[in-house]
Amino acid sequence: MHRNIIIVAGGKGLRMGAELPKQFLPIGQKPVLMHTIETFHRFNPEINIILVLPLSHQKYWEELCDKHHFSINHKLANGGVTRFESVKNGLELVNDEGLTGVHDGVRPFVSRETITRCFNSAEEMGAVIPVVAPVESLREVAGESSFARERQNYRMVQTPQVFHTSLLKKAYHCNFEERFTDDASVVEALGGKIHLVEGNVENIKITSPFDMMIAEALWNKSKETQSFPESR
Repeated sequence: MHRNIIIVAGGKGLRMGAELPKQFLPIGQKPVLMHTIETFHRFNPEINIILVLPLSHQKYWEELCDKHHFSINHKLANGGVTRFESVKNGLELVNDEGLTGVHDGVRPFVSRETITRCFNSAEEMGAVIPVVAPVESLREVAGESSFARERQNYRMVQTPQVFHTSLLKKAYHCNFEERFTDDASVVEALGGKIHLVEGNVENIKITSPFDMMIAEALWNKSKETQSFPESR
């Protein structure tokens, strides 16, 4: 099936405390976003890559591509006010056939194994998301009270979230709701069943200076092994 990936990179990096948006910060002298795009290109050089960026960031991105001689083919879509709107804009550059994944631009360490599981499983099941189990104890907060919860009943959600393109497009015809925190929640609101596959613990979302420290360590490790970390 024809495969597409929408990479959403609309963050302003406020939690990072840096002048540059987090997707443009360097890891190993190259912007985070380029590492992310390269990961999907390595997975499948024929994959249709759609990068969603705020219009105000697109000229700077083009300058970065020139500076780093970045030549991986991709299409640009305008970012929206919300992630929902950004994905919707990206979907306009995708036809109704095949599979479409949506991935956070600041998750450069998703493994090839995770991507493969997501796309292969989505071909059969229609709607698939990668998850990892929490390792710390959980408590639910309700007002001034809190309650212990069984962590084995919960999973932490990652990307890429992959769907039959026709299903994802149909889901995004609805109006935005605050409960839409990711693409799975949009498809679920349509009545779609979401299937879970194993993610990889290195697939962190870079949102803080501490995350950048972890990202640098992962990058240095990947140089030693000549490959990006695989899931464990």
